[in-house]
Amino acid sequence: MSKLEFPNCPSELIYMDNNATTIVAQEAIDEMLPYLKLNYGNPSSIHKLGAAAGNAVDRARDQVMNLLGVESPLELVFTGSGSESDNMAIIGTLHAYPEKKHIVTTVVEHPAVMGLCRELEKHHGIEVTWLDVDSKGRLDLAQLRDSLRDDTALVSVMAANNETGVIFPYEEIGKIVKERGIIYHVDAVQAAGKLPLNMSSSTIDLLSISAHKLHGCKGVGALYVRRGTKLRPLIVGGHQERGRRAGTENVPGLVAFGKACELAAEQLENENSFVRNLRDRLENKIIATVPDCRINGVVDKRLPNTTNISFDYIEGEGILLMLNLAKIAASSGSACTSGSLEPSHVLKAMGIPFISAHGSIRFSLSRFNSEAEVDYVAAVMPQIIEKLRSITPFNQERKTF
Repeated sequence: MSKLEFPNCPSELIYMDNNATTIVAQEAIDEMLPYLKLNYGNPSSIHKLGAAAGNAVDRARDQVMNLLGVESPLELVFTGSGSESDNMAIIGTLHAYPEKKHIVTTVVEHPAVMGLCRELEKHHGIEVTWLDVDSKGRLDLAQLRDSLRDDTALVSVMAANNETGVIFPYEEIGKIVKERGIIYHVDAVQAAGKLPLNMSSSTIDLLSISAHKLHGCKGVGALYVRRGTKLRPLIVGGHQERGRRAGTENVPGLVAFGKACELAAEQLENENSFVRNLRDRLENKIIATVPDCRINGVVDKRLPNTTNISFDYIEGEGILLMLNLAKIAASSGSACTSGSLEPSHVLKAMGIPFISAHGSIRFSLSRFNSEAEVDYVAAVMPQIIEKLRSITPFNQERKTF
């Protein structure tokens, strides 16, 4: 096979990288446009335009609260991103409890949590306990229990992993944490809109979400703060967000965020049936037609839209380039750092062999995908993998390419 050809190649890109970002729902765009053109007032102003903007922010807050099962608007802080929400939860807790110098988190967290914890560990005198995962991406709750100390400021654990989709038992974790009276933060950026969340009956004290992961706009996020939880602000200045996050609110983005959350609440059952079936259809077809490939992570307790598949003996970047030629967008489990390819920290933590981790691909679907798209992707994968394996020399002894 000297040249790859893709019969029935679509005219438009097939997007299966929804864990990176999502298309903004048309309904959300329609809702936000008036706040870009007409109702452009500052929501803190008392005149007519300001009141219209302020009412829009209040309405968006109600819509986000409904998705998360939040009881009071006092418990929801709007932020600029999921990363800011994570940083606010962790740094804000440390500042609220300056005598406590210990954090517990996991080795597979998103960089928004992992990078911050490494910074705190290296430069700010904070001790971090890193919880391990097994080969299926699962946590050891006994290790969690043993890691809790009197000086533990908080435990920060993701609800679901962004690379593998593996869902952590976040409510069970919360019960263990709360037995010790420790603040509990959950990064739910990938879970919101895919898993049912109900803060009113939850063990969670702090929960982070992001608009652009559920068909809202980039640059908008939220942090749930359980009433009574001590938390110092990360950004200080004006009185916005009741003094907990200074800066004029992004009104159009928040309006779109609210509408996206409303739609996500309506689509939750569809997410766990239609989208899950699409994901399973894609997985089954690829596993059946491509030799030497495997699913990373537990098969059952995963986000309904996510699959991470390793293809032995080839590099993930090569697969992505071929997929792009076939008008398919996905993500690789490996990243290019300092000129050398390294498998993702998540797959390394799971102990996935180098020959597999190096060629991992994440497909993350949404309700905007179709069976026809899934079937096309599954049809082109065998020839892409066969072509790359035919041209990729693999040193079995050194386990290198």
